[in-house]
Amino acid sequence: MAPPIIPVLPLNLPLAELEVGKHLYWQLGNLKIHGQVFVSSWVVIGALLTLVVIGTRKLERNPGGVQNLLELVWDYIRDISREQIGEKAYRDWLPFIGTLFLFIFVSNWGGALIPWKLIHLPSGELGAPTADINTTIALALLVSLAYFYAGLSRKGFRYFEYYVDPTPIMLPFKIIEDFTKPLSLSFRLFGNILADELVVAVLAFLVPLIVPLPAMFLGLFTSAIQALIFATLAANYIGEAVHEEHH
Repeated sequence: MAPPIIPVLPLNLPLAELEVGKHLYWQLGNLKIHGQVFVSSWVVIGALLTLVVIGTRKLERNPGGVQNLLELVWDYIRDISREQIGEKAYRDWLPFIGTLFLFIFVSNWGGALIPWKLIHLPSGELGAPTADINTTIALALLVSLAYFYAGLSRKGFRYFEYYVDPTPIMLPFKIIEDFTKPLSLSFRLFGNILADELVVAVLAFLVPLIVPLPAMFLGLFTSAIQALIFATLAANYIGEAVHEEHH
């Protein structure tokens, strides 16, 4: 009996080379740290600090250039915070919401514009910080801690009345809601940014230079939307915690 014929593809498609979850680990005692997340995060933080220093180095009454850009961004974040948190409490949380928005926005755009994968590492590969689930979960947990702190600092133990309002039957559902809020924040951001990077990578392998460009521009748009959604939802959760009446 003749052996079965196994068809051989004429081309070695590079799609098999695409991998998800390759990491560069730093060993600190018994602790393993994802080194590439720290490297790309430091790049993002450095870029933000540089932009702020340049924009505020010489403040003018009639702003222009980088100072004008920073003031536009600040006004935009202030409007989001005021609308979601309320007039009385938004000023306390404006720096937090602004930091979240700027870090996520610059991280997302950095993933779309910077060719991280061209930088060779001993192991793993670089990418946008927000394309790593550890980063997005950490950001979501910060939001959770923030709205718990906001509610407790403003209302004391009366904050927990929310869990049995309007009836004690709602207690388990509202506890589940507190767990699903950070999960939805983290997975939404992670999934969208990772999907954008994979789509661009696949198109770049198949048809380089021309076809990936529309996907990159679409990625820039969706990246900005994801930063806006994350910051808006964070402000909304804090607003729910500080309001006297929950809706």
